[in-house]
Amino acid sequence: MPMARSPTLDELRRYAIARSLFKPVTLPAAIRRLGFVQADPMRAPARAQDLILYQRVRDYRAGDLERRYERLGIEEDIFVNYGFLPREMLALLHPRTPRRPWDAATEQQAREVLAFVRERGAVHPREVGEAFVHHGRIAGYWGGELNASTRLLERMHQYGWLRVRRREAGTRVYEAMQHIEQDESPAARRARAEALVDAIVALYAPIPAPSLGYLVTLLRYGAAQLSVETRAVVKAARERYGHADIDGTAWFWPADENPASRRHQTGDGVRLLAPFDPVVWDRRRFEMLWRWAYRFEAYVPAPQRTMGHYALPVLWGEEMVGWANLRLERGQLRHELGFAAARPRDARFRRALDEELARFEVFLAQRADA
Repeated sequence: MPMARSPTLDELRRYAIARSLFKPVTLPAAIRRLGFVQADPMRAPARAQDLILYQRVRDYRAGDLERRYERLGIEEDIFVNYGFLPREMLALLHPRTPRRPWDAATEQQAREVLAFVRERGAVHPREVGEAFVHHGRIAGYWGGELNASTRLLERMHQYGWLRVRRREAGTRVYEAMQHIEQDESPAARRARAEALVDAIVALYAPIPAPSLGYLVTLLRYGAAQLSVETRAVVKAARERYGHADIDGTAWFWPADENPASRRHQTGDGVRLLAPFDPVVWDRRRFEMLWRWAYRFEAYVPAPQRTMGHYALPVLWGEEMVGWANLRLERGQLRHELGFAAARPRDARFRRALDEELARFEVFLAQRADA
């Protein structure tokens, strides 16, 4: 639904920050409010899911999500990427249709592994690898080899045969899972598709139209069986979501929100954000709102990097002033900064940065003790 007045880019920027970086709440409340927390195994200086939650959860410590996982009523699963989501979202994603169905031999192996998991209740991949060593070994994602049964467990989880019961030292421990059958009427399928696209818009708003289209294509990983319906929701986005055309680009947000409202306030502190934080995830939107290009270069050869291995965008108030690379050395936090333009000379920036770095040391203390 169109607004009486289109917001300016400045208002969209303020809205993007304020609605996502909300006042810190409890861990369950933050996950419910976000709807999805993207995961990444790299710890530089902490895993993406911890960095995202650190900015939104009171007194959060690195690893709290893993330690409390079994008590939170959440799931590890695929949405637009792999991550953590409220358990009730599973009914929108499953039963999931495999994009590449197994051949008969692989399906038989999966059924044998499923029986093994059911018998034991919960299994570590090591146990499965030892019991099914005859499955052999295959190439790993990042080189080397791994047990074929480990990859099979991942696929069984992806297809809804298993769920993650917990993690042990970062490794998934699985148990058997069976998802409820869904109403496959056109109206019910459309309703599930609308709920999934609503979740995307709620997480990443305000979202430019090309980014919305791209994110919905990523649902091919989480809900390929609804691809026709989710594309139809995007085509009808102007009827479903608040929107405005600014400088030739259509922007969308939840229909009951007003990006131009004066209640959207950002504060004047410094935030060091994860590369996958909802505020900065969309690199297209980032460049449109802050007029410089942020890059994630962890997989770029070191000589070709311009920002560093795991550069965290530095948000000061409403401005992304640059990036920071952090590392722990003997329990001490070290940092290196880069700036999109000149380094801010305001003494308030230095104080705010020092406060954020001090907060980061407390956040990482649990990791340092592990």
